[in-house]
Amino acid sequence: MKTIIALEAVAKTYDEQPVIPPLSLDIREGEFLTILGPSGCGKTTLLRMIAGFETPTQGSISLDGVQINSLPPHKRNMNLVFQHYALFPHMTVEQNIRFGLKMKGVSAAEQKERADEAMRLTQLADLRSRKPAKLSGGQQQRVAIARAIVNNPRVLLLDEPLGALDFKLRKDLQRELKKLQRDLGITFVYVTHDQEEAMSMSDRIAVMNAGRIEQIGAPKEIYYTPQTRFVAGFIGENNILAGREGEIAVRPEHLYLRPIEEEMSIDRRICTVEDVEFTGNLEKLYLRDAETNQVLLAHQAEEGEKRWQTGQIVAVSWRKKDEVKLS
Repeated sequence: MKTIIALEAVAKTYDEQPVIPPLSLDIREGEFLTILGPSGCGKTTLLRMIAGFETPTQGSISLDGVQINSLPPHKRNMNLVFQHYALFPHMTVEQNIRFGLKMKGVSAAEQKERADEAMRLTQLADLRSRKPAKLSGGQQQRVAIARAIVNNPRVLLLDEPLGALDFKLRKDLQRELKKLQRDLGITFVYVTHDQEEAMSMSDRIAVMNAGRIEQIGAPKEIYYTPQTRFVAGFIGENNILAGREGEIAVRPEHLYLRPIEEEMSIDRRICTVEDVEFTGNLEKLYLRDAETNQVLLAHQAEEGEKRWQTGQIVAVSWRKKDEVKLS
């Protein structure tokens, strides 16, 4: 798969304070890449530099092999979708979607044809005559996305586009966005702080921390083989433990509990059950390690035969193959 966007040693400094140290990243044509990280890690700044709304302090950004550092946003063949929809309140859905084409001098017939297709893809055809005030938050976000894709951009950039929506609507639109990306076949670069959102939607995830990309890979790779302590702690729930050769990570679902009386391996930890949380399909057990005083988290299937009680002393172990060594 060829590279569509290449960032080479791109950095950004504000008032002599580095926000993004030199960073390189290749984004593949037709992929759904998510830039994931906590608030303030630099992910939106990185997206805005790709879009042209911020200028890199140093480094090079290329689209299809051509450097675009000096190009203004409207000449980059990309569109940026924000969390806040920025729709024209006095225009209908269709007028909002056609507006950019009209400004470019596209014929009325082609405007209609392309807007009809964008509304079909975003399930807005029946709402074409409504104004934004008569739309739900999810419908307004669909209009913003339709307005972006109607221009047939090479790349669609999305900055926390679902952050203002409630949980169920966000889940519904996650599936719709992923299907839309597959149907269109264009590159999506998506910014979020939501780990579950990134895991469910992405072909690849770039995990950012303090302006740096700590790891980039497929969701399963990021989840099962985190390379750093930050990634292990940020993606899902994890136990960071001292191993024989440095720190290791063990996922809660890989911890095995037994009554203290039962025979176990020498790698066991003796723990006290501090709390039990029922979450529907599993129980979360918070365990205090008697030797280190560290709190460990274990997941147990709810339908399992064992029922652990607060205050119970248990032996905890895991398989060597479930350890992930951290750098």
